[in-house]
Amino acid sequence: MRSFIFEASDGFPLHGTLLEGNGDGPAVLMSPAAAVPGRFYRHFADRLIQLGASKVLTYDYRGVARSIQPKGWKARINMKDWGTLDLPAALDTLKHVAGTRAIVGIGHSFGGVALGLSNRSSEFQRYTMLASLSGYYRNTAEPLAVFAKMNLLGVPLTIPFGKLPKWGGLGEALPGSVFRDWARWCRNPNFLFADPKVPEARHFKSVRTPILSVGVSDDVWGTRKAVENLLVHYTNAPIRELWLAPQQDPVGHLGFFRKQHESTLWPPIIDWLLHGHEPQGAILRQEAQVA
Repeated sequence: MRSFIFEASDGFPLHGTLLEGNGDGPAVLMSPAAAVPGRFYRHFADRLIQLGASKVLTYDYRGVARSIQPKGWKARINMKDWGTLDLPAALDTLKHVAGTRAIVGIGHSFGGVALGLSNRSSEFQRYTMLASLSGYYRNTAEPLAVFAKMNLLGVPLTIPFGKLPKWGGLGEALPGSVFRDWARWCRNPNFLFADPKVPEARHFKSVRTPILSVGVSDDVWGTRKAVENLLVHYTNAPIRELWLAPQQDPVGHLGFFRKQHESTLWPPIIDWLLHGHEPQGAILRQEAQVA
């Protein structure tokens, strides 16, 4: 395992961690959720290597955790940059070290949105979206709490601090500009797809990579309606949906990647990522309409 810095096409330095093993499986790119550091996925990445992945790259989006804004950086950091600039840079970095190995990806929450924004989906052999959703607050399980936390607490905090501090309760500290983008999208029924400053949303229609969408029944953010309102934009991708229903310990939006689920929740997802075997219970999604 080694940590290093790589640059996005606009020169922004990003922090990544590369794990390498002796397996002959594909190389895996892990793209994080909003306000979640790449190190959060270390146990899952370790397990991928143990089960045959040749390489696994985790990374931090710009402005998050160890991918801090460099001194003197004047350009506005936009949330869409995570998909349009950061994921492509991470993908190029992984391809450079992977050689002729196939590339697969797993995106947690925003990591599933980033795939569509990137316009690089064709370079993945397959892609898992874990708890990925369209974030309109009314589609969450706790709409009033989500709206208040983002708009009555979070947005005002970004004014004096220039960022949403970690103690704001939504994860790692975020640049104020990024959090305001996120909050604005979550106030709109069409999420980022209604934002004229995100023309890259058109790339969702060009995705033809096989996708496994994994939802969790007790996820406050990733409800069935919220997930559906993202998947409907991947109009040309073959999508299989799998819903996990925790029987004992809660999982929620973040818990899937905790090591305690290594022997229960992880095996079918890893098997699909590394070998393309369809998980039991996964259903091929038919074309649907946004509710």
